[in-house]
Amino acid sequence: MLTLRIIPAASALPVLYDNVVKAVTAHGYDIKVLHIPSVGLVTGARPGEPPSMYDDAAFIAAHVTTIADAGNNVLLITHSYGGVPATQSIEGLTKVEREKAGKPGGVVGLAYMTSLVPEVDMPAATRSLSPLMEIGEDGWFYYPDNKLVARISFSDMSQEEGESWAKKLVKHSAASFSNPLTYAGYKHVPVSYLVAEGDQSISPETQRSQIKMIERVSGNKVDVTATSAGHAPPLTAPDDVINWILAVAKKF
Repeated sequence: MLTLRIIPAASALPVLYDNVVKAVTAHGYDIKVLHIPSVGLVTGARPGEPPSMYDDAAFIAAHVTTIADAGNNVLLITHSYGGVPATQSIEGLTKVEREKAGKPGGVVGLAYMTSLVPEVDMPAATRSLSPLMEIGEDGWFYYPDNKLVARISFSDMSQEEGESWAKKLVKHSAASFSNPLTYAGYKHVPVSYLVAEGDQSISPETQRSQIKMIERVSGNKVDVTATSAGHAPPLTAPDDVINWILAVAKKF
């Protein structure tokens, strides 16, 4: 059985993906959004030290291991920042590796939706964080200007609706953006990528350069699909996202 798990964007709570999850579930798939440690809570930052990207990866790996141990295959679907910890997380968890170890199930693919996908030794952000973000004394970044977030992150919806979604973003651990990738998961499983042509946060040029990098490093072609949406396709182009997920899932 194929299990689908969405690894979200920075600061994104599961509600951002509700429409997609409900529709894909209706097609018989087990699909959920993981609330990774670096994404804060509705009430603010999580207690304790701000989690790293590696904490996110370990959280994803533990979740995937439980699913695989039950004999299921896993497709990880990522959005924005989620591409980094998802890529990191699958070390030792691919179906091929687990089969060699006499274990059931495993990760069969990575599906990146306008995601950050760095090379090994590179972090999610190689320069300063987005102008949308400011880092608080607690080590968590937040968004001081909802109007600006609406214009950039939710550029293909009305300003009013964009600001409404901007207010739903929660704090995110700043440290997670500085941790370099140490494992190129995209070298070891089939990769699909949904390019958001209207994205003003991760430009389509950046997305396509990452696709070329994956193909160069892995020696395999990336299955590329495009949508005209901005940075939040689950909200502004849900049918495109749903159809893409279903098409990718059918391969497995």
